[in-house]
Amino acid sequence: MKKLLIANRGEIAVRIARTARQMCIETVLVASEPDADSLAARSCDHFVLIGPAPATASYLNQDAILAAALETGCEAVHPGYGFLSENAAFARKVAQSGLIWVGPDAAAIEMMGNKSMARESARKAGVPVLPGSDGPLDPAADAVEVGRGIGYPLVVKASAGGGGRGIRFVDHEDELLETIDMARGEAASVFGDPTVYLERFVQHARHVEVQILGDGTSFIHLGDRDCSLQRRSQKVIEEAPAPDLPDAVRRIIRESSVELARGCGYSGAGTVEFLYDPKNQEAAFIEMNTRIQVEHPITEAITGIDLVREQLQIASTGTMSLRQDDIRLVGHAIECRINAEDPDHNFFPSPGLIKDLHWPTGPGIRVDAGVERGSVVSPYYDSLLAKLILYADTREAAIKEMLNALDQTRIEGVKTTIGLHKKLLARPEFAAVTHHSKFIETTADLMEAQ
Repeated sequence: MKKLLIANRGEIAVRIARTARQMCIETVLVASEPDADSLAARSCDHFVLIGPAPATASYLNQDAILAAALETGCEAVHPGYGFLSENAAFARKVAQSGLIWVGPDAAAIEMMGNKSMARESARKAGVPVLPGSDGPLDPAADAVEVGRGIGYPLVVKASAGGGGRGIRFVDHEDELLETIDMARGEAASVFGDPTVYLERFVQHARHVEVQILGDGTSFIHLGDRDCSLQRRSQKVIEEAPAPDLPDAVRRIIRESSVELARGCGYSGAGTVEFLYDPKNQEAAFIEMNTRIQVEHPITEAITGIDLVREQLQIASTGTMSLRQDDIRLVGHAIECRINAEDPDHNFFPSPGLIKDLHWPTGPGIRVDAGVERGSVVSPYYDSLLAKLILYADTREAAIKEMLNALDQTRIEGVKTTIGLHKKLLARPEFAAVTHHSKFIETTADLMEAQ
């Protein structure tokens, strides 16, 4: 591979370009009009303007992106995360155009992208799953009876959902039918597919996940992560490896994730996500993400493996050089997602000009940023500014050093979530690993102004 089109923006585009440059791969970035002078655009060898600000007219414009790739002589397309990264139709178009898709094929994306189908695939691969409706909920079925069989509380999920969207919780039977109707309407509006399914809701569950790699023939895992600190189902802080996980549970989720990848002939990087119930010491499958994850740097930190390099290697050669025995997990890593959001106004996005910016430096510190001093944070896209990653020998040291790194971080001109990160890392519940995926929303002082 000599020339790569990056079909994304922000920090992940900068991140992909960095590894591509190290591999002597020329890069072309597609950019919307507001992003024409972005850090990402200047981090690539070339960029192509593909449309105005709205994502539907630019980063989701499949024809414009394909045309840019072909006209600039690119051999491959890397979709990053978000946007078209898990769009099977686009992956198929890329392949049909004679280009290399950096990721699993369209069939695997379709299989895992439909959450109820993914659940069935997981069951067949021996991956533990929660009690649920065993496939899409039939609109003609007696949903109340199905709900009674599952038990309450339960969750209604959009089959085509993802990224924390298309999820509604039900505590009592008398709320079920109305919630299903609302979830179907929301799913049809957001995803173009009204299909939903039901699943048992585990209270005070942790969110753990396994990083996998495959080349269609060989499949491995690169350990696990914990992403339990979330707000509105969006991850805030992640760490690797997942702390305080029983050895038996850790072994099950790692090995079964590899088997799930094997079952769908997976090629590329992917993540298998689980809910872990500390009370019963059981883990159950949530979904599989068929792309690079936002939190991939913490796995890179504890393994010493560049996951984007592996993606490009597998895509260009069809083979993976790594074997399971090559993977060594050392130390502990934490990632804070720093977003441009206003804590004083319900964490609404805070677009604007970054007037001053200072990132921390020192041993174990890594910053994956999509902005610099003078950057304009657009109101049109995700508010993620950067990811601050801290690697240390132990979890305790990583927490301490991350707090120091956050103290050194200065961003002026927009509001940020740095204050929330400091509060979370200093909580005794986080130190004791008694937090869970609803911890932020159910801890009153965390949602107050920072």
